[in-house]
Amino acid sequence: MGESNNRVADCGCRKPSDRYTSFAGIDCDLNARRVMACIERNLAASAGDQPFWTYFMGKRTSRSGPAPDDLFLVHSHINQIREFFEECGDTAALELLTQLEEECC
Repeated sequence: MGESNNRVADCGCRKPSDRYTSFAGIDCDLNARRVMACIERNLAASAGDQPFWTYFMGKRTSRSGPAPDDLFLVHSHINQIREFFEECGDTAALELLTQLEEECC
C-alpha cells in the first residue's frame, strides 16, 4: 500500500485542549464542598419550610448505593442554586458558584 492521502492540512486553528488537562490544579471537589457550605449557611439563616432544599440536602446521603458527590449535585441543580443565592443576596456564594460552573461543570 502506498501513502495515505487522508492528511489533515494545518489550518493554523487553535487545537482543542484536553479538558482533563485544563482542570489541572483546580480543586473542583473542594469548591463544590464550599458551595454546599454556602447552601447550608443560607438555609440555616432562612425561615420557613423549603421542600426543594429538604429534598436536595437529603440527596447528599445515600439510601442505597453510593451517595452522589457534591460536584455532581451542584452541577445537576446549578440553576436552582443560583436562584437561591440570588434570593438570599449572597454575592460571595454567587461568585463561587460561577467560578465552579466555569472551571468544573
